[in-house]
Amino acid sequence: MELKDTIDEIGKAVKELRDDNDKRLKAIESKGYAPADLEERVNKINGEITKLSDMKHQLEAIETALARKDFPGGGSGEVNAAKAEHKKIFDRWFKKGGDIATVAAAMKDLEIKAELSTLSDPEGGYITAPPEVDSAIDRVAVDISAMRRIATVRQVGADAYKKYVNVGGTTSGWVGEKETRSETDTPELKEILINVQEVYAEPHTTQKELDDAIIDVAGWLADEVIIEFNDQEGEKFISGNGVKQPKGLGAYTMVTNANYAWGSVGYVPGGHASLFNNADKITSLQHALKPKYRANGLWLMNDTTCEVVRLFKNGNGDYLWRQGLVAGQPDTLLGKPIEYDDYVDDIGANKYPLFFGDFKRAYLIVDRLGIRIIRDNITTKGYVKFYTTKRVGGGIINYEAVKALKIATT
Repeated sequence: MELKDTIDEIGKAVKELRDDNDKRLKAIESKGYAPADLEERVNKINGEITKLSDMKHQLEAIETALARKDFPGGGSGEVNAAKAEHKKIFDRWFKKGGDIATVAAAMKDLEIKAELSTLSDPEGGYITAPPEVDSAIDRVAVDISAMRRIATVRQVGADAYKKYVNVGGTTSGWVGEKETRSETDTPELKEILINVQEVYAEPHTTQKELDDAIIDVAGWLADEVIIEFNDQEGEKFISGNGVKQPKGLGAYTMVTNANYAWGSVGYVPGGHASLFNNADKITSLQHALKPKYRANGLWLMNDTTCEVVRLFKNGNGDYLWRQGLVAGQPDTLLGKPIEYDDYVDDIGANKYPLFFGDFKRAYLIVDRLGIRIIRDNITTKGYVKFYTTKRVGGGIINYEAVKALKIATT
């Protein structure tokens, strides 16, 4: 009911916004300006819609979590028994501690029997979290990270992901039955290399809390570390420079779409040196993407940019932005879904506040198997710290599949 009430409130707020914005536009058209109280009201309602939309997304995530059920994986009785024992030892070590060499060795043996990644290392002083912890962290990450929802995410067992992409193609054509066929050109292959880097978090709690027998270790750890992981990796998926971190969407060479070449991201200029005030440029950006990618295209922007876009109309006076007034249904712009990410640029001179693309084909996130944990109950008396690391990388793998809007005249 709370989700339904929130959706109803969004619908009412959007109607109020459009009614007041229409009055504002008429005042500007007739008088050359809009009354200050009307401008203030439009801005206030616009901000309230953003807050209500955030609440809608949070409630949807809660409903998803409540509806989600975890079932034991398949496998033989011996494999499942090893998995259960592995989790039991991990939970006991997590709560009570113990000699790391002994615990890690026992877990490594069970990882072999349970057909899991054998990464626990007595000499390194860390053990690998069981699959339940990995899964819990992954689920929470997808709930709060726009890039993890829209990009392709792949697990790897090495420190780098490499693939080759054919960007040249081969020549072809039509010929008669007896005509000579010319030789085809050699395809031009480009190497895509995404290095896996390390991100860490160090949540801590008291031993008293850990002694609580009902604590859900996987859920607690996921909630504690994913906020830190997401703050680190979420930003880098947008702006990271690729040095000891993922390479973000906005970190690649940006060129006007007319000069696009493989290895760069094409952009459409917004038409103003520091503002975004041209609704036609949204259509231009959408159509800068080839139709084969446009079919699965979506928009990526932050909430501040959305509050500007929310007021745009087409030549017929219709609003381009549409609110998602059904549970699970996203907001749309020109009929395509919108994802919101705080790490995308705000509107400003030479910034890139808006992306449109088929992100599943454009951007790849790679996670190396295994969450590593070091337990520390020595450094701070009375507290237990869990130094938790994961290996992650990211980068564009198809430069054709994403376009950007730049706040500039050219």
